[in-house]
Amino acid sequence: MGMLYKRGEVFWIKYYSGGKPIRESAGTSKQKEAARFLKNREGRSAAGLQPLLRVDRITYDELARDLRLHYETTGTRGLREADTRLQALQPFFTGRRAASLKGALAEEYVQYRLKAGVANATINRELATLIRMLRLGYERDKVAKLPRIHKLIEAPPRAGFFERSDFEAVRRQLRPDLQCAVTIAHSYGWRMQSEVLTLTLSQIDLNAATLRINPGGSKTGEGRIVYLSADVKRMLEEQIERVRTLSRTLGQVIPYLFPHLTKGRLQGQRIRDFRKSWTSACKATGLSGMLRHDLRRTAARNLIRSGVPEVVSMKITGHRTRSVFDRYNIVSPADLQDAARKMGDGHNFGHSGHSTLDSATVSR
Repeated sequence: MGMLYKRGEVFWIKYYSGGKPIRESAGTSKQKEAARFLKNREGRSAAGLQPLLRVDRITYDELARDLRLHYETTGTRGLREADTRLQALQPFFTGRRAASLKGALAEEYVQYRLKAGVANATINRELATLIRMLRLGYERDKVAKLPRIHKLIEAPPRAGFFERSDFEAVRRQLRPDLQCAVTIAHSYGWRMQSEVLTLTLSQIDLNAATLRINPGGSKTGEGRIVYLSADVKRMLEEQIERVRTLSRTLGQVIPYLFPHLTKGRLQGQRIRDFRKSWTSACKATGLSGMLRHDLRRTAARNLIRSGVPEVVSMKITGHRTRSVFDRYNIVSPADLQDAARKMGDGHNFGHSGHSTLDSATVSR
Protein backbone atom coordinates (compact mmCIF):
# COMPACT_ATOMS: atom_id res chain seq x y z
CA MET A 1 0.00 0.00 0.00
CA GLY A 2 1.30 3.43 -0.88
CA MET A 3 1.83 6.39 1.38
CA LEU A 4 2.18 10.16 1.35
CA TYR A 5 4.82 12.14 3.17
CA LYS A 6 6.29 15.61 3.00
CA ARG A 7 9.70 16.98 2.18
CA GLY A 8 9.54 20.64 3.04
CA GLU A 9 6.34 21.97 1.50
CA VAL A 10 6.07 19.33 -1.23
CA PHE A 11 4.33 15.97 -0.91
CA TRP A 12 6.17 12.81 -1.89
CA ILE A 13 4.71 9.39 -2.52
CA LYS A 14 5.90 5.85 -1.86
CA TYR A 15 4.41 2.85 -3.62
CA TYR A 16 5.53 -0.57 -4.81
CA SER A 17 6.07 -1.93 -8.31
CA GLY A 18 7.20 -5.51 -8.81
CA GLY A 19 7.83 -5.75 -5.09
CA LYS A 20 10.28 -2.83 -5.14
CA PRO A 21 9.61 0.46 -3.33
CA ILE A 22 9.48 3.58 -5.49
CA ARG A 23 9.66 7.09 -4.04
CA GLU A 24 8.71 10.08 -6.14
CA SER A 25 7.81 13.74 -5.75
CA ALA A 26 4.15 14.50 -6.41
CA GLY A 27 5.18 18.02 -7.40
CA THR A 28 2.50 19.66 -5.27
CA SER A 29 1.95 21.00 -1.76
CA LYS A 30 -1.75 20.06 -1.84
CA GLN A 31 -2.63 16.75 -0.21
CA LYS A 32 -5.62 15.95 -2.43
CA GLU A 33 -3.58 16.42 -5.60
CA ALA A 34 -0.80 14.29 -4.16
CA ALA A 35 -3.32 11.58 -3.25
CA ARG A 36 -4.63 11.54 -6.83
CA PHE A 37 -1.07 11.34 -8.08
CA LEU A 38 -0.38 8.36 -5.81
CA LYS A 39 -3.58 6.63 -6.90
CA ASN A 40 -2.59 7.03 -10.54
CA ARG A 41 0.83 5.50 -9.88
CA GLU A 42 -0.65 2.60 -7.92
CA GLY A 43 -3.11 2.00 -10.76
CA ARG A 44 -0.28 1.70 -13.25
CA SER A 45 1.56 -0.67 -10.96
CA ALA A 46 -1.54 -2.86 -10.49
CA ALA A 47 -1.98 -3.00 -14.27
CA GLY A 48 1.57 -4.30 -14.64
CA LEU A 49 2.83 -1.16 -16.41
CA GLN A 50 6.43 -0.04 -16.10
CA PRO A 51 7.19 2.54 -13.38
CA LEU A 52 7.19 6.09 -14.70
CA LEU A 53 10.27 8.25 -14.82
CA ARG A 54 11.35 10.07 -11.69
CA VAL A 55 9.82 13.40 -12.62
CA ASP A 56 11.64 15.15 -9.78
CA ARG A 57 14.90 14.53 -11.63
CA ILE A 58 13.76 15.89 -15.01
CA THR A 59 15.19 19.32 -15.88
CA TYR A 60 14.14 22.10 -18.21
CA ASP A 61 17.11 21.30 -20.44
CA GLU A 62 15.81 17.77 -21.11
CA LEU A 63 12.33 19.09 -21.90
CA ALA A 64 13.79 21.69 -24.28
CA ARG A 65 15.82 19.04 -26.11
CA ASP A 66 12.72 16.86 -26.41
CA LEU A 67 10.69 19.73 -27.87
CA ARG A 68 13.31 20.64 -30.44
CA LEU A 69 13.68 17.00 -31.50
CA HIS A 70 9.88 16.78 -31.72
CA TYR A 71 9.77 19.78 -34.05
CA GLU A 72 12.66 18.44 -36.12
CA THR A 73 11.00 15.03 -36.45
CA THR A 74 7.41 16.09 -37.08
CA GLY A 75 8.01 19.35 -38.94
CA THR A 76 5.14 20.97 -37.03
CA ARG A 77 7.16 24.15 -36.54
CA GLY A 78 10.11 25.71 -38.33
CA LEU A 79 13.35 25.11 -36.43
CA ARG A 80 14.53 28.67 -37.00
CA GLU A 81 11.57 30.12 -35.11
CA ALA A 82 11.73 27.39 -32.44
CA ASP A 83 15.41 28.08 -31.81
CA THR A 84 14.69 31.79 -31.43
CA ARG A 85 12.14 31.07 -28.69
CA LEU A 86 14.31 28.47 -26.97
CA GLN A 87 17.31 30.80 -26.95
CA ALA A 88 15.20 33.41 -25.16
CA LEU A 89 14.01 30.89 -22.55
CA GLN A 90 17.35 29.23 -21.93
CA PRO A 91 19.20 31.85 -19.78
CA PHE A 92 16.37 31.98 -17.26
CA PHE A 93 15.23 28.34 -17.10
CA THR A 94 18.33 26.27 -17.82
CA GLY A 95 19.26 23.90 -14.98
CA ARG A 96 15.90 24.21 -13.24
CA ARG A 97 13.88 21.15 -12.31
CA ALA A 98 10.79 20.56 -14.43
CA ALA A 99 8.73 20.35 -11.24
CA SER A 100 9.58 24.00 -10.51
CA LEU A 101 8.22 25.28 -13.85
CA LYS A 102 4.96 26.63 -12.49
CA GLY A 103 2.87 29.73 -12.87
CA ALA A 104 4.77 31.73 -10.25
CA LEU A 105 8.10 31.04 -11.96
CA ALA A 106 6.60 31.92 -15.33
CA GLU A 107 5.54 35.29 -13.89
CA GLU A 108 9.12 35.86 -12.73
CA TYR A 109 10.24 35.14 -16.28
CA VAL A 110 7.74 37.66 -17.63
CA GLN A 111 9.15 40.34 -15.32
CA TYR A 112 12.67 39.37 -16.38
CA ARG A 113 11.78 39.86 -20.06
CA LEU A 114 9.80 43.05 -19.49
CA LYS A 115 12.80 44.61 -17.77
CA ALA A 116 14.83 43.74 -20.85
CA GLY A 117 12.39 45.81 -22.94
CA VAL A 118 10.79 42.86 -24.75
CA ALA A 119 7.28 43.42 -26.17
CA ASN A 120 4.28 41.60 -24.72
CA ALA A 121 3.59 39.79 -27.98
CA THR A 122 7.12 38.39 -28.10
CA ILE A 123 6.91 37.25 -24.47
CA ASN A 124 3.61 35.51 -25.24
CA ARG A 125 5.26 33.58 -28.10
CA GLU A 126 7.99 32.48 -25.69
CA LEU A 127 5.44 31.43 -23.06
CA ALA A 128 3.60 29.46 -25.73
CA THR A 129 6.80 27.55 -26.44
CA LEU A 130 7.25 26.87 -22.73
CA ILE A 131 3.66 25.64 -22.46
CA ARG A 132 4.09 23.37 -25.47
CA MET A 133 7.29 22.02 -23.93
CA LEU A 134 5.54 21.20 -20.66
CA ARG A 135 2.58 19.62 -22.46
CA LEU A 136 4.92 17.38 -24.44
CA GLY A 137 6.69 16.44 -21.19
CA TYR A 138 3.32 15.63 -19.62
CA GLU A 139 2.41 13.40 -22.56
CA ARG A 140 5.69 11.55 -22.05
CA ASP A 141 5.25 11.25 -18.26
CA LYS A 142 8.14 13.60 -17.57
CA VAL A 143 5.92 16.29 -16.05
CA ALA A 144 3.58 15.33 -13.22
CA LYS A 145 1.09 18.17 -13.64
CA LEU A 146 0.56 20.93 -16.16
CA PRO A 147 0.86 24.36 -14.53
CA ARG A 148 -1.48 27.23 -15.28
CA ILE A 149 0.50 29.93 -17.09
CA HIS A 150 -1.14 33.24 -17.94
CA LYS A 151 -0.16 35.28 -20.98
CA LEU A 152 0.03 39.06 -21.25
CA ILE A 153 -2.44 41.37 -22.93
CA GLU A 154 -0.99 42.28 -26.30
CA ALA A 155 -1.06 45.62 -28.01
CA PRO A 156 -3.53 45.94 -30.90
CA PRO A 157 -2.07 44.79 -34.22
CA ARG A 158 -0.11 47.40 -36.10
CA ALA A 159 -2.37 49.11 -38.63
CA GLY A 160 0.35 49.81 -41.18
CA PHE A 161 -0.54 49.01 -44.78
CA PHE A 162 -0.08 50.56 -48.20
CA GLU A 163 -2.72 52.01 -50.42
CA ARG A 164 -1.84 51.29 -54.05
CA SER A 165 -0.73 54.83 -54.88
CA ASP A 166 1.52 54.99 -51.81
CA PHE A 167 3.16 51.68 -52.64
CA GLU A 168 3.86 52.75 -56.22
CA ALA A 169 5.31 56.06 -55.00
CA VAL A 170 7.75 54.28 -52.68
CA ARG A 171 8.59 51.65 -55.32
CA ARG A 172 9.59 54.34 -57.83
CA GLN A 173 12.20 55.61 -55.38
CA LEU A 174 13.99 52.25 -55.29
CA ARG A 175 16.46 50.87 -57.81
CA PRO A 176 15.08 48.25 -60.27
CA ASP A 177 16.20 45.08 -58.45
CA LEU A 178 14.66 46.26 -55.18
CA GLN A 179 11.50 47.27 -57.03
CA CYS A 180 11.18 43.62 -58.01
CA ALA A 181 11.71 42.46 -54.41
CA VAL A 182 9.07 44.75 -52.91
CA THR A 183 6.61 43.86 -55.67
CA ILE A 184 6.84 40.17 -54.74
CA ALA A 185 6.25 41.03 -51.07
CA HIS A 186 3.36 43.35 -51.95
CA SER A 187 1.72 40.83 -54.29
CA TYR A 188 2.02 37.63 -52.28
CA GLY A 189 2.71 38.72 -48.71
CA TRP A 190 6.00 36.85 -48.49
CA ARG A 191 8.40 37.78 -45.71
CA MET A 192 11.11 40.05 -47.06
CA GLN A 193 14.15 38.87 -45.11
CA SER A 194 13.59 35.13 -45.00
CA GLU A 195 11.51 34.42 -48.10
CA VAL A 196 12.01 37.09 -50.79
CA LEU A 197 15.67 38.00 -50.46
CA THR A 198 16.63 34.33 -50.13
CA LEU A 199 15.09 33.37 -53.48
CA THR A 200 17.29 31.63 -56.04
CA LEU A 201 16.94 31.42 -59.81
CA SER A 202 16.02 27.73 -59.51
CA GLN A 203 12.82 28.68 -57.67
CA ILE A 204 11.45 30.51 -60.72
CA ASP A 205 9.79 28.84 -63.72
CA LEU A 206 8.98 31.51 -66.27
CA ASN A 207 7.49 29.01 -68.72
CA ALA A 208 4.97 27.85 -66.12
CA ALA A 209 4.81 31.38 -64.67
CA THR A 210 5.40 30.12 -61.11
CA LEU A 211 7.47 31.13 -58.13
CA ARG A 212 7.99 28.73 -55.26
CA ILE A 213 9.44 28.40 -51.79
CA ASN A 214 10.94 24.99 -51.17
CA PRO A 215 9.94 22.98 -48.07
CA GLY A 216 12.04 24.20 -45.15
CA GLY A 217 12.59 27.59 -46.77
CA SER A 218 9.83 29.44 -44.93
CA LYS A 219 9.16 30.38 -41.33
CA THR A 220 6.65 27.53 -40.99
CA GLY A 221 8.87 25.08 -42.85
CA GLU A 222 6.18 24.47 -45.47
CA GLY A 223 6.67 24.79 -49.20
CA ARG A 224 4.65 27.28 -51.21
CA ILE A 225 3.94 28.05 -54.86
CA VAL A 226 2.29 31.04 -56.54
CA TYR A 227 1.37 31.83 -60.13
CA LEU A 228 2.81 35.05 -61.45
CA SER A 229 0.81 38.08 -62.47
CA ALA A 230 1.91 39.79 -65.68
CA ASP A 231 3.53 42.63 -63.70
CA VAL A 232 5.54 40.33 -61.45
CA LYS A 233 6.57 38.07 -64.35
CA ARG A 234 7.87 41.03 -66.34
CA MET A 235 9.91 42.32 -63.42
CA LEU A 236 11.32 38.84 -62.74
CA GLU A 237 12.38 38.49 -66.38
CA GLU A 238 14.22 41.81 -66.15
CA GLN A 239 15.85 40.87 -62.83
CA ILE A 240 16.97 37.45 -64.13
CA GLU A 241 18.63 39.19 -67.09
CA ARG A 242 20.50 41.50 -64.68
CA VAL A 243 21.78 38.49 -62.75
CA ARG A 244 22.86 36.68 -65.94
CA THR A 245 24.67 39.80 -67.15
CA LEU A 246 26.54 39.96 -63.83
CA SER A 247 27.38 36.25 -64.08
CA ARG A 248 28.94 36.80 -67.51
CA THR A 249 30.87 39.83 -66.26
CA LEU A 250 32.28 37.98 -63.25
CA GLY A 251 32.71 34.69 -65.05
CA GLN A 252 30.93 32.74 -62.35
CA VAL A 253 27.54 31.22 -61.66
CA ILE A 254 25.37 33.37 -59.40
CA PRO A 255 22.44 31.35 -58.02
CA TYR A 256 20.69 34.20 -56.21
CA LEU A 257 17.80 36.21 -57.56
CA PHE A 258 18.85 39.29 -55.60
CA PRO A 259 22.65 39.59 -55.54
CA HIS A 260 24.60 42.83 -55.11
CA LEU A 261 24.91 44.10 -58.68
CA THR A 262 27.34 47.00 -58.29
CA LYS A 263 31.11 46.76 -57.94
CA GLY A 264 32.53 46.28 -54.48
CA ARG A 265 33.49 43.51 -52.07
CA LEU A 266 29.87 42.27 -51.92
CA GLN A 267 29.29 42.12 -55.68
CA GLY A 268 27.66 38.81 -56.59
CA GLN A 269 26.75 37.96 -53.00
CA ARG A 270 23.15 37.79 -51.85
CA ILE A 271 21.50 40.98 -50.60
CA ARG A 272 20.62 40.39 -46.96
CA ASP A 273 19.02 43.74 -46.17
CA PHE A 274 18.21 47.10 -47.74
CA ARG A 275 16.91 48.96 -44.73
CA LYS A 276 18.66 52.24 -45.61
CA SER A 277 17.31 52.29 -49.16
CA TRP A 278 13.82 51.52 -47.89
CA THR A 279 13.93 54.24 -45.22
CA SER A 280 15.14 56.82 -47.76
CA ALA A 281 12.40 55.87 -50.24
CA CYS A 282 9.68 56.20 -47.61
CA LYS A 283 11.06 59.53 -46.41
CA ALA A 284 11.20 60.89 -49.97
CA THR A 285 7.51 60.12 -50.47
CA GLY A 286 6.37 61.46 -47.10
CA LEU A 287 5.72 57.97 -45.70
CA SER A 288 8.36 57.83 -42.99
CA GLY A 289 7.79 55.05 -40.49
CA MET A 290 6.36 52.53 -42.93
CA LEU A 291 7.86 49.06 -42.61
CA ARG A 292 8.66 46.48 -45.24
CA HIS A 293 6.55 44.09 -43.17
CA ASP A 294 3.60 46.38 -43.93
CA LEU A 295 3.76 44.91 -47.43
CA ARG A 296 2.79 41.54 -45.94
CA ARG A 297 -0.18 43.07 -44.15
CA THR A 298 -1.20 44.81 -47.33
CA ALA A 299 -1.08 41.61 -49.37
CA ALA A 300 -3.32 39.77 -46.89
CA ARG A 301 -5.85 42.58 -47.01
CA ASN A 302 -5.72 42.95 -50.79
CA LEU A 303 -6.18 39.24 -51.47
CA ILE A 304 -9.36 39.09 -49.39
CA ARG A 305 -10.73 42.30 -50.90
CA SER A 306 -10.04 40.93 -54.38
CA GLY A 307 -12.37 38.03 -53.67
CA VAL A 308 -9.69 35.37 -53.16
CA PRO A 309 -11.03 32.76 -50.69
CA GLU A 310 -9.49 33.01 -47.26
CA VAL A 311 -8.02 29.50 -47.31
CA VAL A 312 -6.31 30.26 -50.64
CA SER A 313 -5.06 33.64 -49.38
CA MET A 314 -3.48 31.94 -46.38
CA LYS A 315 -1.74 29.44 -48.68
CA ILE A 316 -0.30 32.30 -50.73
CA THR A 317 0.93 34.39 -47.80
CA GLY A 318 2.04 31.42 -45.73
CA HIS A 319 -0.13 32.07 -42.69
CA ARG A 320 -0.74 28.79 -40.88
CA THR A 321 -3.41 29.93 -38.42
CA ARG A 322 -6.57 31.97 -38.88
CA SER A 323 -5.85 34.08 -35.77
CA VAL A 324 -2.54 35.36 -37.12
CA PHE A 325 -4.00 35.96 -40.58
CA ASP A 326 -6.80 38.03 -39.04
CA ARG A 327 -4.20 40.29 -37.41
CA TYR A 328 -2.92 41.12 -40.91
CA ASN A 329 -6.30 41.43 -42.60
CA ILE A 330 -6.72 45.01 -41.38
CA VAL A 331 -9.59 47.37 -42.15
CA SER A 332 -8.41 50.68 -43.53
CA PRO A 333 -10.15 54.10 -43.63
CA ALA A 334 -10.60 53.52 -47.36
CA ASP A 335 -12.47 50.29 -46.59
CA LEU A 336 -14.83 52.14 -44.27
CA GLN A 337 -15.40 54.89 -46.84
CA ASP A 338 -16.11 52.26 -49.49
CA ALA A 339 -18.62 50.58 -47.15
CA ALA A 340 -20.37 53.93 -46.64
CA ARG A 341 -20.61 54.48 -50.40
CA LYS A 342 -22.05 51.00 -50.92
CA MET A 343 -24.60 51.59 -48.19
CA GLY A 344 -25.58 54.86 -49.80
CA ASP A 345 -25.81 53.36 -53.29
CA GLY A 346 -27.67 50.19 -52.38
CA HIS A 347 -29.91 51.18 -49.46
CA ASN A 348 -31.91 54.33 -50.21
CA PHE A 349 -34.65 54.39 -47.60
CA GLY A 350 -37.84 56.42 -47.90
CA HIS A 351 -39.66 58.24 -45.12
CA SER A 352 -41.68 55.14 -44.30
CA GLY A 353 -38.54 53.25 -43.41
CA HIS A 354 -39.06 50.64 -46.15
CA SER A 355 -36.29 49.88 -48.57
CA THR A 356 -36.66 50.92 -52.21
CA LEU A 357 -35.23 47.58 -53.36
CA ASP A 358 -36.90 46.14 -56.46
CA SER A 359 -40.08 44.15 -56.08
CA ALA A 360 -38.48 40.88 -57.21
CA THR A 361 -35.97 41.10 -54.36
CA VAL A 362 -38.69 41.90 -51.81
CA SER A 363 -40.95 39.07 -52.97
CA ARG A 364 -38.24 36.57 -52.33
